[in-house]
Amino acid sequence: MVPSDDLHVDDETLALLALGEPVGTPDDLDHLAACRRCADEVASLRGVADLARESGPEAPLVAPAPQVWDRVAAELGLGERAHAAARGDLGTPPAGPADAEGDPAAASAVDAPPATVTPLASRRRVRRAWLAVAAAAGLVVGGAGATAWWQARADRSTLVASAVLEPLPGWSQTGTAQVRTAADGSRSLVVDLDSPPARDGFLEVWLLRPDVSGLVSLGTLDSTSGTFTLPAGLDLAEFPVVDVSDEPLDGEPAHSGVSVVRGVLDA
Repeated sequence: MVPSDDLHVDDETLALLALGEPVGTPDDLDHLAACRRCADEVASLRGVADLARESGPEAPLVAPAPQVWDRVAAELGLGERAHAAARGDLGTPPAGPADAEGDPAAASAVDAPPATVTPLASRRRVRRAWLAVAAAAGLVVGGAGATAWWQARADRSTLVASAVLEPLPGWSQTGTAQVRTAADGSRSLVVDLDSPPARDGFLEVWLLRPDVSGLVSLGTLDSTSGTFTLPAGLDLAEFPVVDVSDEPLDGEPAHSGVSVVRGVLDA
């Protein structure tokens, strides 16, 4: 019998378990041992965590700009005090009794009424909100490290050729193409467009001869960026032209004759 959605372990607990935190009730852990769905979710999240922990070059952490905190706090509906705390500019804490003498403002702060008790349900919502803020902080503050990590991965391949992709008549998009060689000798073509073209069909990436007398299809470009494995024996000197075409959904494998962008590899 498959458990209903409301009987599964909650997402927050699954995420913390994937990070190796000692959380969850005995019932949660028993459920996890018996439920394929929850176990798969933990495994998937653990894979992401392991990938993020993969060693890479150290990089200094960069604090996020104030407007980043503003957007995060506004999106989560946090109050102004939480807003300021997230930005790190709460200022000097209220004066204690020893500092209140002769300072009406400080004395007022000391004599302020007790804080309002927040119901447990609201506290849970705030906790989740702060967890989201903390996650955003980790992503933003760790941005330099993440960038360095991804750059280190990219640096494992070598750029061997590149092209500027110019728009063909009727189109306004531009882009770039790079041929990179990995440590194992395999090659790939990385295509990036500056914006998605309006089309009824799909985009296909090709390598052409300069006189367009022959062409090789590399695959479908599903968004504005894509990486395509190059056949081992493909001679880029013979097929140096990168072409992205607009293809109709007609089942025909041939080039439609409608190119969006095109450029010549400089190798």
